[in-house]
Amino acid sequence: MEHAETDPYAQVEERDYEAALRPKTLAEFDGQPRVREQLALVLDAARHRGTTPDHVLLSGPPGLGKTTLAMIIAEEMGVGLRISSGPAIQHAGDLAAILSGLDEGEVLFLDEIHRLSRPAEEMLYLAMEDFRVDVIVGKGPGATAIPIELPPFTLVGATTRAGMLPGPLRDRFGFTAQLDFYDPADLSGIVANSAGKLGVSIHPDATDEIARRSRGTPRIANRLLRRVRDFAQVKGHPQAHRAVARAALELYEVDERGLDRLDRAVLGALCNLFDGGPVGLSTLALSVGEEIETVSEVAEPFLIREGLLVRTPRGRVATRAGYAHMGLRPPAQNPALFD
Repeated sequence: MEHAETDPYAQVEERDYEAALRPKTLAEFDGQPRVREQLALVLDAARHRGTTPDHVLLSGPPGLGKTTLAMIIAEEMGVGLRISSGPAIQHAGDLAAILSGLDEGEVLFLDEIHRLSRPAEEMLYLAMEDFRVDVIVGKGPGATAIPIELPPFTLVGATTRAGMLPGPLRDRFGFTAQLDFYDPADLSGIVANSAGKLGVSIHPDATDEIARRSRGTPRIANRLLRRVRDFAQVKGHPQAHRAVARAALELYEVDERGLDRLDRAVLGALCNLFDGGPVGLSTLALSVGEEIETVSEVAEPFLIREGLLVRTPRGRVATRAGYAHMGLRPPAQNPALFD
């Protein structure tokens, strides 16, 4: 259920719903208790000193609340929020334009900060430390650097690949938070809160069912909730209970562990076509008719986290648990299978 919608109107609808369901303050933000406590301390200390908070780096898989936390930081500090992303900033001049347009105390949120270009990244070092950028005017021997002073601001960087951040950039953040997958109890609470905002009558056993199939991710939990809501409305159920949630999620091909069609296609191909592996990623992707990046970035991480698939130097290998989940008997003659 993490695949991007191809319909632009569906994408707008998804964004509108996500915005409506986002918590606005740290007190409303469910889950991530340690990160919430640490961030609250950073913000409270800044308020007491009358300064801008330290720069914040948020890392973790997609859908765990990095953008929401950036919005909350701005809301808690009572300042404006500017949003951009690493891929959108191709040149140092692009970043200089964004930085020079900031008002004092504003929060600048850079998503996918690990994808900044090298020139922009080097400009960001100076901006984060000294609140200054040097704009180069001219070319060759006659080029001169004009310093532009910036108002104090807080940079909130988000990344799904913290290991790709250069050390000098990572070290300039005063607070770094690693967001973890949510446990089912926290997700169940998030689903219940979201149902209230959407005006959906839902039984606690249905919120538990949705949470259990949400891959530890609030964004997916809220998406599944909307599909359960649609199913209940169309089928004439005044309240969504567990049986309704199960029927809806089975219709949308999300099984009891959260695997969707692509996940099961990858795992099924590995087990049925390649005797459990090992098999190369490109061959596996070709067998299910998907792009290599889709298999490696959408399906594989969850299958590995669930212990259903393993990456090895020779290729992808199914585990015995993966065979069991697919209702298949593992081949006795394959010594590569993992327990």
